[in-house]
Formats: sequence, C-alpha cells, structure tokens
Amino acid sequence: MSTMTLVRPEAARAAVEPAPRFTDLLAAEWIKLRSLRSTYWVLALASLVAIAVNINAVHSDLTYIDHPPARLPGFPPFRYDPLYHGLSDIACYLTAIAAGSLGAITVFGEYTTGLIRTTFAAVPDRRGVIAAKVLLIGGITALAGAVVSAVSFFATNAMLASRHVGLSITEGVSLRAVLAYAAIVPVCALIGMALGALLRHATASIVSLVLLFFILPLMFGGDRYRWLHEIGSHLPLSTVGRLTYNPDSSTTTSKWAPSVLDSWITMGVWAAVAVAVTVVVVRRRDV
Repeated sequence: MSTMTLVRPEAARAAVEPAPRFTDLLAAEWIKLRSLRSTYWVLALASLVAIAVNINAVHSDLTYIDHPPARLPGFPPFRYDPLYHGLSDIACYLTAIAAGSLGAITVFGEYTTGLIRTTFAAVPDRRGVIAAKVLLIGGITALAGAVVSAVSFFATNAMLASRHVGLSITEGVSLRAVLAYAAIVPVCALIGMALGALLRHATASIVSLVLLFFILPLMFGGDRYRWLHEIGSHLPLSTVGRLTYNPDSSTTTSKWAPSVLDSWITMGVWAAVAVAVTVVVVRRRDV
C-alpha cells in the first residue's frame, strides 16, 4: 500500500529555484541604480564641479603667487600651500553632500515607492540585500572620490610647477591628503544610507545630512572649551581637514587637534557604525 506525500508550492519552488548568489544581488542593485539616471548623474556632475572648483581656485591664485603681498611686521613671509588650495573644503563639501544624498536615496527611495517589498519577497535575506547595496554604493562613491582627489591634486600641482611651488605625490603629506580627500566620499555615502534607513523620508534624510556635515561643526568649534573642540574634531568632515593639513604651511592647528591616527580611526568608525545601523534597522523594522 503506497502513501502520497503532499508538498507545499513554496517548498517545491525552493527545491527548484536556487538561492540567489551575492553576484546576483549586486547585479540587481546595479539595475536599480542604473534605472534612475538622476541619482548617478548627480554624483557625476558634483564630481566634475568639485574638480573645476579646485582647479579654478589655484588658477585664480597664480596672480598672488607671482605678486605676493608685502611681508607684515611680526609675521612670517608669504608661503603658498598647494594642498589647502588644491584640495579645497568647498569641493569636499560638494562631493560629500552628493555622495550622502546618493546613499540615502538608494534606501529611502525603495521604501517610498514600495519596491522594498518586492525586493524582500524575492530575496528574504535582508542582510545580503543590504550588503550588496553597501558594496555597490561604497564602490561607486569611492571611485568618484578617487577621481576628484587625484585629478584635483595632479592638475593643480601641474599648474603650480611653473611657479616652483607645486608638490609631488611622494612629497610631504601629499599621499595622505589625497587618500583622505578620496576616502571621505564613500564614508559620507554610507552615513547617508544609515540616515535613509532610519528616517525613510527624502526631506528628513537630506536635512539630517546637512545638519551633520555643516551645522554641527559650527556648534563645536573654537578653542575655549576642550570637550567642545574634541567633539567637533570627531565629526565626519572634520577628519578630512586634519588629514589634509600640511605642517610645512604657514597655518597652524588647534592645540587640541587629534592625531593623524585618531582621525583615520574616526573616519573608519563612522563608516562601520553607518553600515551597522543600516543593517540592523532594515532587518528589524517592517517594510
């Protein structure tokens, strides 16, 4: 006498359909990103503008290099700093907000449109989906940061070579400055992903990015209170200023400025915490 075994349709599909590989998840995330041209066009345009800002800043300074101001009594002679002008804060802020916005959009955009339900229905492994997003967005923004940093450094110092004030990549802290200027871009993108996962709202995510990147540093500046200064020096964009600081220039740092190693660690902690927050929030909250 034979017995009949009933198999659920879900189990039958699971037996037939193999689990998606990580490369499949990466391909799916790439399709999503590529289908919204405005997202990566914003990053590309911001990168081009950032390079233009740095090149224009140095080009405008050539006149002052050719005709330096008269030395003031009690002050050291005029000394041009290629790192400060060639890797400017304005261009850094521009790429940071563009990368952060891109990271936020990739998360809250799916919640806004409801695409996240389809994604998790097809791939229940939420950690795998988020890992693919993190790797894709981190890689794209890291490439953008490397292009902006390298092109800005080499282009501006090629212009300054005729005035004999340019730097080579192996001279002084040039390599460290170029790496830090590039590394902050993917870090800002990961922070944007974390805020997008937490808030799930376009306006709230972008406003939070602006507050974190630009408003909070104004509240924790100055040298009067050490604890205020130390908080401010450990904010994301503050680490770039420390790592790109040229000790051979005429400018000085705060007496409570963090060490180079401390700034690298701070940048890494921001990235790691942002990834952890994104994974935990997406795994535990309903769609």
